[in-house]
Formats: sequence, structure tokens, C-alpha cells
Amino acid sequence: MDGYGVPTRVDGGAAELAVLWVGLPAAGAGAGALLARFAGWIAELPWAPVQQLFEVVDRLPDPQAGIGGLAVGALGGLVLGAMGAADRLVVTVDVERVRLRRGGAERDVERRATRAVFVDGKDLVLLGGDDEELARERSDLSAGRLSDAFRGRGWPWTDGDPHRDAYRRWVPGLPGLPSGADALLRARQRALDKEKGGEVRELRVELARLGVVVRDDGKRQYWRLTRSAVPGPDPATSGEREVDER
Repeated sequence: MDGYGVPTRVDGGAAELAVLWVGLPAAGAGAGALLARFAGWIAELPWAPVQQLFEVVDRLPDPQAGIGGLAVGALGGLVLGAMGAADRLVVTVDVERVRLRRGGAERDVERRATRAVFVDGKDLVLLGGDDEELARERSDLSAGRLSDAFRGRGWPWTDGDPHRDAYRRWVPGLPGLPSGADALLRARQRALDKEKGGEVRELRVELARLGVVVRDDGKRQYWRLTRSAVPGPDPATSGEREVDER
């Protein structure tokens, strides 16, 4: 990064990595050993899943069963650790730009294009000059550390969403949305209900192109318009069609 001085980096640190790469495998190994030890008892429970698997484990000699349980549990913990590591957000801030890196993907947001920076729940949000979202990234990073990093580099940090009172809860057919937005919100609601994260993110981008900013509270959608967005006709009277379910 080209800003003045050494950029400020905010991430989960060594403690987070220790939990992912040491804590989870250790916990998995312990859980696997316990399951192997009590495999016979679990196999007799009428509601227990995969009873046949526990019956097979129960017939194994004690050393092999215990070692196998440890190994399988540790492997499961490593898989979870790798997934967690790939989902870590690393934020690197200097006076000119911020770099947001998650797994192998990264993107830069310029300071001159940014109107406000804040934390919304667990989301780091950057707003542009049209009050559009330049970035919204979910993480467990400390709001205090993020605030110090951005304020220390002269970024316009705010203690909350300056447009929070402008959001309205979406219900089908609500007037005031740009043409086509109601159909996209219907499709996005279906994706939220079915927990299709990729489709939810994709439809957020589509709504942003219409000047609609969306924030979620559980499976409820709230929306507001950017400065340049043009409200369309009432979808209840315009004959707007829903986007086909993907």
C-alpha cells in the first residue's frame, strides 16, 4: 500500500489462529475419543443417528477404536479450522486506501471515495459519496480496534450508521422502491429463507445497482435509497412481476 508510514493491520491475531489450528483439532480429537468410548451405549439409543456405524466402532478392539476416534475427530477439527481461516477478514488501513482481504480474495477501497466508515452489528461498512455501500464485510473484529485504525489514518469514522433511521422494513408491494427492486427483494427473501448465502449476496449487488441499500436483521430485510435513486411506481398497481426463483 502506498500511504504515508506503516499501514495499520487489524485481524484476529495469534489467539484466533491458535483456536483455529490448535483448539479445534484438540476439541475434535477429544470428542472423537469420547464417541468411540461410548459407541456401544450410543448404538443402543433408538433415536441415535448412524447406529450401524457406532455398532461397528463398538466391535473394534479398544486401542484401535480409541485411536481411530482421536484421528477422525482431529481431522474434523482441522477441516473446521481451515474453513475458519479461509473466512478470516484482514483489514489493512493507510491514509489513501483500505485493503479488505478474506481468504484468497482482496479488494481496495479508496479514502477519497469514502464518506463514512462504521460498524453495523458485526459488519464493517464503508459508504460512498452517494450514500451507497462501497463495502460490507462481516467479521468478529473488535470495533474499538477498527475505530482506532481508521481514525488514526484520518478516515471519516462514525460511531454508528448515519442513515439508520432511514431504513424501512421491506414487505411485498411496499411503495417507494425503484422499478424492479420489489421483485429482487422478493427473490432475496426466498434466498434468505433457504439460507442461500451466495444468492443473497448476488441480489444485494443487483439492488445496489438500482440505488437500494439493504441490511438484514435475522431473516428480515430493511432498505433505504441512495441519494441518486429514483423511486418507481407502486408495484401493487404497476403489474411488476417477481423475479423467477433461481
